[in-house]
Amino acid sequence: MTHHPLTRAGLLAGVACATLLHPAMARAADDVTLAPRSSDAVAALARDPALATALGHDAKRDLLRQKIRYVFVLFQENRSFDVHFGTYPGADGLFSRPAAQTPGFTQPIVGTDGARGTISPFLMPRSIADATGKTVALYPEDTDSVDHSHTGIDNSLDVDANRVAHNDRYALNEEGLTTAPDGGVVALATRQPATAPPTLKQKQRAELVMGHLDCDTVPFLWQYADRFTLFDQFYQTIIGPSTPNAIAMIAGQSGETQWALHPETASGNKANPDVARGGGEPVMGDPGPYPGSALDTAAIRPAFNAGDENPAKPTLTQTYASLPLSFMGREIEHMVAADQNPAMDLLDVRGDIGRIAGDNLDPVAWAWYQQGYDHEATDAGSLASHSGYIVHHNGPQYFGYVGDNPAVAAHLRGLGDFFADLAHQSLEGDTGGVFYVRGGYGNIDGLKPLDPSPAAQKNFPGNDDHPGYSDAQISEALLAREVDAIAASPYWPESAIIIAYDETDGLYDHALPHIRSMDPQGNPLAGGPRIPAIVISPFAYAHAVSHAYAEHSSVINFINELHGLTPLSALPDEARGRELGNTQLGQPSLGPADGQATPMDDMFSAFDPDRLTGKAAPLPASLAMIDPIEWASLPHYGGQGCHRLGITPTDYVGGKLIDPAPSDFNPRPGTAPGLPASGNWTP
Repeated sequence: MTHHPLTRAGLLAGVACATLLHPAMARAADDVTLAPRSSDAVAALARDPALATALGHDAKRDLLRQKIRYVFVLFQENRSFDVHFGTYPGADGLFSRPAAQTPGFTQPIVGTDGARGTISPFLMPRSIADATGKTVALYPEDTDSVDHSHTGIDNSLDVDANRVAHNDRYALNEEGLTTAPDGGVVALATRQPATAPPTLKQKQRAELVMGHLDCDTVPFLWQYADRFTLFDQFYQTIIGPSTPNAIAMIAGQSGETQWALHPETASGNKANPDVARGGGEPVMGDPGPYPGSALDTAAIRPAFNAGDENPAKPTLTQTYASLPLSFMGREIEHMVAADQNPAMDLLDVRGDIGRIAGDNLDPVAWAWYQQGYDHEATDAGSLASHSGYIVHHNGPQYFGYVGDNPAVAAHLRGLGDFFADLAHQSLEGDTGGVFYVRGGYGNIDGLKPLDPSPAAQKNFPGNDDHPGYSDAQISEALLAREVDAIAASPYWPESAIIIAYDETDGLYDHALPHIRSMDPQGNPLAGGPRIPAIVISPFAYAHAVSHAYAEHSSVINFINELHGLTPLSALPDEARGRELGNTQLGQPSLGPADGQATPMDDMFSAFDPDRLTGKAAPLPASLAMIDPIEWASLPHYGGQGCHRLGITPTDYVGGKLIDPAPSDFNPRPGTAPGLPASGNWTP
């Protein structure tokens, strides 16, 4: 039984290697290449990075400090790189090398009859014929979520004793299965032969995890990649779900140094009631933050959506350094004096506070804008409902010195506040700053999924790209609105916009993670699988792909370099935790990764030296903008984004698609069960 035959070898034979293999052209010093030609308009602005003026790191840093004052991190949810960009020409994608050299390209799957077959990546279709021959609209912009737990992704990665992943158990994991040492397939929970074959729902989930999109479904994302710089080696920090990686975006870790300093808090230590209640250190799941929870005794508490997370079972207060701590600069001692619970919140940063104060730097203006944190225009009354607020996505709120310090928690805002602050030119800090922006449940623009079914209208209006509740096109519409607002503002000439994701949702990506640490149970912890990232700026390379290794800590590195901040990993309490991790836990690489010896890009590779020096003109704001008529109309570009952009995805060879979907593919096995095998689903 073969569920997804793919005769790619013969098709590739007649295709030029330059198109399908990882770019072999001369590379710039920053490890950046020009993507294959797309439209004439983009070609007129694209400059070969290999011909750019060579600049040393410090010289480039100095120019960036002169040119970039505003950093916007548009922080999206739960997509692997291959899901959105696996067939983007010029990137390390699904068809960059032969199948046998692409980890996990062909992997096992078990059918509903119990027979073992194989499955490979495929393009999620917009329509398909069901068992009766009827054409059914599938709407691939609305897909169910798959297993993105820490243990689930560990199983999917199939990491061996040498810490090398094989990436070949994604499909099996969705069926509750894994591989045995003898190569057989066994139940994941028992490691014994399965007592029953997978259900249709399980099998269709196993197919879903291998699907990908392209420029017809997410054309705005491809347009930004086409016009600016796409990163094809950007990886999530923690192997696991959203919360640890939301924390890692500002801390470069999810609590490894807290674990090292306080071994009794180790995740899995059931003897510790706090750990048993909401999870220990490092954070590897999605419990809500302690600040704002039912256990928080502070008089003034941050927002909390009880419909999102159980306020009675929060995680521990996070007590290690993060960028919001560094942002306090020379005012840090004054700022932390307002903390409502200093004994707990400042327990592990006393030395860090002294170092930050001693650096005597100006405070850095910042804000974390997240939908539903405060009153939004969609709220029925004058009070904030917090109904769209996903509290476990708010990284800063996990730190007591943020959430339980009213002066610091004031930096946490709603999504509507972001657009208002741009429109009124009232971003905190008139000389620059760092601004994070997140969506959530539902959307504030009144957009509805294209799928007219009641289930889709109810389940997929979200705007942060998280499968299971968000619509991919509504989500990229939010990005377009955000980028448009920045590009139309006076901030654009001095801006760097980083479109980033937290984690993969457990969706397949072929690139091997760079595993450097293990969790308290000895399972792989960091780093995780590959996720999308794009840099948009007047000073970015146009139509380029950066192949430099990057993580969330690369964004931290970039911010550190712009503002001269001491790396989090060099702060004394974090260094002490890392040393204990090495001597007591046998792990030398725990803690923040922003300043460690492991080579990691600082996002500098996205920036064109000639645009920074003035030898080439900055990219115009118009290049970043998308007409509101376009982003408010679904499907985007009429479902013909690839034609509109002049891009041919790499899975089209000779005009033919070489990776069609399985005949029983269903993007929503949970919310639209039976589609299309039983023929009883009506959109």
